[in-house]
Amino acid sequence: MKLLPSLIALLLAGVAQAQTYTVICAKVPCGRLLVTETATRLETDYSYRNNGRGPDQKEVLELAADGTWLGYRTEGVSTYGARIDETFELKDGRASWRSPVDRGDKPGVGRDLVYLPVQASPAWAGRVARTLLQRPDHRASALPVGQISIARVQTLKPAGASFEVGLYAIDGLDLEPSYLWLREDNQALFAKVDPGWGGTLLQGFEAEMDRLSDLQKAAQLARLERLAKTLPKPLPGLTVIEGVRWFDSQAAVLRGPSDVYLLEGRIAAIAKPGTLKNAEPAQRISGKGRTLLPGFIDMHAHLDASALLLNLAAGVTAVRDVGNSNADLAELKGRIERDEVLGPRIAANGFIEGKSPFSSQSDFVADNLDEALAAIDWYAAHGYRQLKLYNSIRPEWVKPMVAHARSLGLRTGGHVPAFMTARQAVEAGYDELHHINQVTLNFLVGKGDDTRTLLRFNLPGDKAADLKLNDGRTRDFLALLKKKGTVVDATMTAFEAQYTQRQGQPNPSYAMVSANWPAVLQRSYLSAEVDMDDTKARRWGASWKVMMDLLRRMHAAGIPLVAGTDATPGFALQRELELYVQAGIPAAQALKIATWNGAKHSDRLSEIGSIERGKRSDLVLVDGDPVADIRAIRRIALVIKGDQALSPSALYQSMGILPFVPAAEITK
Repeated sequence: MKLLPSLIALLLAGVAQAQTYTVICAKVPCGRLLVTETATRLETDYSYRNNGRGPDQKEVLELAADGTWLGYRTEGVSTYGARIDETFELKDGRASWRSPVDRGDKPGVGRDLVYLPVQASPAWAGRVARTLLQRPDHRASALPVGQISIARVQTLKPAGASFEVGLYAIDGLDLEPSYLWLREDNQALFAKVDPGWGGTLLQGFEAEMDRLSDLQKAAQLARLERLAKTLPKPLPGLTVIEGVRWFDSQAAVLRGPSDVYLLEGRIAAIAKPGTLKNAEPAQRISGKGRTLLPGFIDMHAHLDASALLLNLAAGVTAVRDVGNSNADLAELKGRIERDEVLGPRIAANGFIEGKSPFSSQSDFVADNLDEALAAIDWYAAHGYRQLKLYNSIRPEWVKPMVAHARSLGLRTGGHVPAFMTARQAVEAGYDELHHINQVTLNFLVGKGDDTRTLLRFNLPGDKAADLKLNDGRTRDFLALLKKKGTVVDATMTAFEAQYTQRQGQPNPSYAMVSANWPAVLQRSYLSAEVDMDDTKARRWGASWKVMMDLLRRMHAAGIPLVAGTDATPGFALQRELELYVQAGIPAAQALKIATWNGAKHSDRLSEIGSIERGKRSDLVLVDGDPVADIRAIRRIALVIKGDQALSPSALYQSMGILPFVPAAEITK
């Protein structure tokens, strides 16, 4: 890689300062960031590994003496193997750039701009922050598009340090502020933290990670608390949704029109229009031309504060979190239940991983079977009902782990451990399988194939196209899933772009909604996870069609499906249902999967999942008929969660997203 100049060249530009940062994944060091910096040059070398994957990236940023950005160059490999190769140059008032997703040339630009790469290291974010702080108004124009600004949130002094650090919020890079920590003495990067995941922290101060994470979460939550006081409309007393079609999720049919009455956060009555003449509702909502659905349930989430409003705006009123920091998730769940912040109802899976060089770092990473069984005991004692096992669990542990969990009343599912097939996992007692690639691997893995690596994604892309799904092996496997009642959480949206998107093309999962997103976010979704030439695109596209057909066959065989996403909150659930319909599943059945099935298989059917008297009034009011056209689920006029009504248009506007339809009017 011809990217790094000699140290002599750096010294000629000024005194070079070298800093090393530790990348931490769930409290475990998993990589490093090397930074060499002068007043006019920044060089980085960034790499980490978590869950068997991670980026390798190098950058050079050139600046003028007055801080003007003159050039940027980055090369490397992204988390899933896509090429990183991007340049920017400002010369004689003309800016030009080239990336895997776009290229541009713009004359007559000012010297106050910054460049936004498709993928950058935390050190780049630190230099953006310094540039903004040097501007009188703390703002800058961005190329290829956008405006960004910065504000300081608070300061603190790290333990053992002679300097203070500040928490800064940058607006304009995403749907909510982007946070990072800078040294107050020289504005150099101190840390970039992703609460619940980890972050990048100046070497020697790793012990400060929890403290920084807690303070950053508090800043995020403070913003959400302010929105929780202004966005919802309380529904005191009796509310009626008049003359509305409503979806009977158990039968998977539309009924009505009916008047649906809500009282104190529950469904009170369902009656023929106008028959309850003395009801005297305090609020009325028109159901004319609309359909009332139970709130959607995303059965494969990894929830954090940034996901809360996106879920609600899309009608996702409940989620199942299948892997998180147990303490962080419990705190977030408590805040939602106390109405301190707006968010979906949460059920949690207990996540257990095995110890290996490819481990996903989590609260429980077992080195032996006894440790794995002890983790199950902890989850049972803390009220969990389901477990998720991960890639590095050893195959010989599965059967005793499942048996122990079952004896304590817990169901077990998740990824298929490496060196094991999905069939073997089900025969050992798995109640549930996650991800369409994991199911497809059942027919592809050979002895010695290590699916803790990117092989678990690449092998289905390379070989699934050759599968014949009408053969005896497939029929026998589907019959086994049916006999065992094994639930499949396919998360199709999580893989659609991986197997079908080419660099620079719109992400197929979000192309139909991205025009409403901020321009900066639109560009980021042009970046594909995997590089494809024509041959690979044809091959992987054919493999994707096989995976879609496998989904259809599982449904036709009577295998219970649930709608999970493991992708962009809210929008991904809508796309998930569209993909089910594209695969050949009737729209009414797709809606049942996302409501009744989700409630049933997360042990919440007594409370949510259907429109029935006595159940929680977690409801979605959409313009149109999603049974006739599943795309209607994107036209959400109102979301009701308990005794609060939420306008999706207002929720989206709070995140800089243009509304999709006007909010339903609530009248007295």
